Amino acid sequence: MSSQPDTEHVHDSVAQVDNEIAVGEDLEFQRKWWAFENVVWVVLTLVLLLDLLGAFGRGYLANATLSAKDESVDVRYERIVRFKTPSILTVDLGPTAVREGKIRLWVSESLLTDLGNQRVIPQPLSSVVGDGGTLYTFEATDHPTTVQFALEPSKTGTCKMSLGVRGHELLHMKVFVMP
Repeated sequence: MSSQPDTEHVHDSVAQVDNEIAVGEDLEFQRKWWAFENVVWVVLTLVLLLDLLGAFGRGYLANATLSAKDESVDVRYERIVRFKTPSILTVDLGPTAVREGKIRLWVSESLLTDLGNQRVIPQPLSSVVGDGGTLYTFEATDHPTTVQFALEPSKTGTCKMSLGVRGHELLHMKVFVMP
């Protein structure tokens, strides 16, 4: 005696796809999720592009140059640096900076304290602290003379600094130190 089991289709309140799999869908939620994903992709792409351009340091947007109108000083520096990360500030001194065979370069105190000046290249003949900064005296042997300051910032935030040759225009700069 064989008996056939009673077979009936199971009816589900959830829609089926191709009459095979029962799936639930919330199309309104899915549209919101897609919009959120698109926003995230745009934000991540912008952050990546800004990073490649140097907006977070070490790149095209971070590098800056500044020149005195009288051509006594040209400065190359990074306007965006990282906390406790070495960087170089380069000062090119023109022939108008030379007086009596010497160059006297004044830098504000913030270069030493906030931006953490580690060393000066070449070694100055003398340095005098006062007037809110340091006056370095260099021998003027070559033209143009280049002075480099090896920096390692000791605090985060915006740092304002000034430098210039004694008797000439002062250059004012802002450096942002990122954590």
